[in-house]
Amino acid sequence: MRKIVYFLFSVLMIVFFFSSCYYDKEDLLYGSNNGPCTDTVGTVSYSQKLVPVFTQYCYSCHTGAFPSGGILMGTYAADKAMAQNGKLYGSISHAAGFSGMPKGMAALSKCQQALVKKWIDSGMLNN
Repeated sequence: MRKIVYFLFSVLMIVFFFSSCYYDKEDLLYGSNNGPCTDTVGTVSYSQKLVPVFTQYCYSCHTGAFPSGGILMGTYAADKAMAQNGKLYGSISHAAGFSGMPKGMAALSKCQQALVKKWIDSGMLNN
């Protein structure tokens, strides 16, 4: 009888442990797509604002000798070329006719998309 009690107690503790770790606050964990976008006020800095986004979401697949899909990024010139031909914004905004990026992940936040769009609309400065 004692073994059964210990077994049930152990199972109960394991269930309690795993259920207590659940945290369902998506906007706090991953950021909200609905809040105000303060990064797009003023001039968008390529090196300070866009390179970190591209590093996090793009460069791991689209750099090196064999970039994914033959799409090369990772330098200002390559990133600007992607922006000029429309593929960059079309992909990150999941527009019709484009392969949504980043592949296999959620789309960039609305703020990140707006940041890229503002950079493109402002002439894609290397700043």
